[in-house]
Parts: sequence; C-alpha cells; structure tokens
Amino acid sequence: MIAGKTVVYTSGTFDMLHANHIKMIEYARSLGDILIVGVNTDELVMSYKSQPIIPFEERIALVKALKFPDIVIPQTSLDHGDKVKKLNFDVFVVGDDWAGKYDYLKEKGVSVVYFPYGRGVSSSELKSRIYERYSSLKKTADSHFPNDVDVGKANDDGEKLRLGGGKLIAA
Repeated sequence: MIAGKTVVYTSGTFDMLHANHIKMIEYARSLGDILIVGVNTDELVMSYKSQPIIPFEERIALVKALKFPDIVIPQTSLDHGDKVKKLNFDVFVVGDDWAGKYDYLKEKGVSVVYFPYGRGVSSSELKSRIYERYSSLKKTADSHFPNDVDVGKANDDGEKLRLGGGKLIAA
C-alpha cells in the first residue's frame, strides 16, 4: 500500500495487443487504486520464447495509451521478488497460463491472481493464423507463374515480359 491505496501490478509481453490483454489489464485495474503495468522487454521475452512480433518500444507505447494503467514500466525479469519492495504492490495479476509460477509472492504478503484468459484470442494463436494465411497466399501466388520465368526481365530476344490475359507475353 502507498498512502492507504492498494497497488496492483500486472505484467506481460502484450505482443499483438488484443482483447484478452485488455480484459486482464482492466480486471487488474478493478482490484486496486493504483495500477502498474510491466511490459516485458524483447530480451526478456527471448529468454523463454520466440522474439515478439511487435518491438518493445511499440508495445510499451500501446500499453501506455490505454486508459487503465497509472504507470507503465519495462519489465526485465520474471522474478518479481525485488519488485515487491521497489513498487510496494499488494496484488499481482498474471494470466492463468502462469498458474503456480508466482505463488512465492504470497510469502511476501502479495495477493496473487491468475487471470483466466478463457477462450478467445491469444498472441500465439494470432501468429499461427497469420503464418497459415501467409503460407496459403504465397502458395497461391507462386502457382501463378512457372518457376523458370522471372516476370519483369527480358526474354531471350531482349523483349520485356509482362502479364496479358493471365499469360506471359513479350512487351
């Protein structure tokens, strides 16, 4: 507590910011008077999973633009023991995909809430859908042209090739 106000801390990568991120941050806001949001740096994220799609500076700017947080800070470690003293938070909120990971904070007098994302959107699912869509579009695009023709280059007679009526013709 700070001046009798309940301080809540939540954190995450917030890559490809989506509705479930907003729900968790809004929920965290409802649990106290001051909400601090930690945004994982790219270096931290890459220490336990693949590099975020959205760079850190853009992710932190997006979270700062939300109406719910009072303070937004970089998060450089998944160990929050030191943050309890520095930030004086009373409640920690994190997604339920981290269930059990932060129970050690309870020994420091912090209430730990594992927010149930439930069904819906996740950054991993979004990345997968984007990759699948890209692969499908690439396959479709690649099938339009023979592999041995470079559109925009000249043919053996020095004539530029272009598409005409769905076929390659000399320009």
